[in-house]
Amino acid sequence: MKRRIEIGILYSRSGNYQLLSDACRAGAMSAIAAVNRDSALGVEFVPVERDPQGRVERYAPLCEEILRGSEARHVIGCITSWSRKEVIPVLEKTGGTLWYACPYEGFESNDHVVYMHACPNQHLVPLLGHVVPRFGAAAFLVGSNYIWGWETNRVARDLVGDAGGRVLGERYLPLGDTDVSRLIDEIRATRPNFVLNHLIGPSSYAFFAAYEELAREDPYFAAASCPILSCNLTEIELPAIGAAAEGHIAVGPYFHDRAKPWPDPATEFSSRPSSFFAAAHSAVLVLADRLAAEPEGGTAGRIPDFAGRRFATPLGEIGIDPQTQHASLPVRIGRVRDGGFDVVEQSARLVDPDPYLSRYDPAKVFPRPSLRAVS
Repeated sequence: MKRRIEIGILYSRSGNYQLLSDACRAGAMSAIAAVNRDSALGVEFVPVERDPQGRVERYAPLCEEILRGSEARHVIGCITSWSRKEVIPVLEKTGGTLWYACPYEGFESNDHVVYMHACPNQHLVPLLGHVVPRFGAAAFLVGSNYIWGWETNRVARDLVGDAGGRVLGERYLPLGDTDVSRLIDEIRATRPNFVLNHLIGPSSYAFFAAYEELAREDPYFAAASCPILSCNLTEIELPAIGAAAEGHIAVGPYFHDRAKPWPDPATEFSSRPSSFFAAAHSAVLVLADRLAAEPEGGTAGRIPDFAGRRFATPLGEIGIDPQTQHASLPVRIGRVRDGGFDVVEQSARLVDPDPYLSRYDPAKVFPRPSLRAVS
């Protein structure tokens, strides 16, 4: 007989990042349904769901409401780093665990968080390692005015310097702002080799549209010669961007193979799964695997035993580093074509997490021509 375990679901159903949130929620819910159908697993999940409505001040109280008002000790949720950092004190106080299924800026490792998506050595470092030799190292950085934009662009500045390049401009917009005219004017004036985009939601969609218009006026800014790069662009947002996304470049642990349908066609977003969907789905599967093996794990809320284990997930076979609770993931570079992604480069093996970039070696990412003595 299956053991019933309550788990929290904490995703907004509205707000600036609704598409990302809906994808994560759908991935988690589809995995809960799959776990509950699987007679070989000894657990059945009962979701305890709360909706912060895209308001950052609601995340902490609703997370606490889940953890104090139910038997749930594990919460699948949060999209932004801002919301994740808001709930961490609640997790520490109540002994809960957050399973976080979005790319983030790194430089964090908390005993109450399992990081199921990419950190900088799994997104930004390989992305720039792919792009700089092909396009050049003169960068323009844009982002939404909060933690993700600030911190990822901070790392990008260092990486561009390591590549021998220059940051020609760095500009931010408030969350939800769609007036991108100033950004476009500065990019037009500086003529970078690429634009690194850390805008989110409607701001990003407006930027892609304006950049497409810029490319019509000046072919230098066509995607083939001066692409927009993204660490968080996935299939779920391509319909909102439309043709303006064509040819631009993104990085992630998963891009959907359009020749292979999602295994469960009845699942919401099954026709357009993304790394957000797949990472949240994977989080539930990994949690189910560990709680089935640990009879008291469902109520203890502690981080499960990950040492030496591999998990079959939609992301592929992955591991989780027991020291940092970050996933070891494949790395794929994708280029937008016909409303989906073509994978143009991928890692030969799983890339272990290095959230503090303590093992980062510029010479390996951006090799310089060797010098030889001449007489």
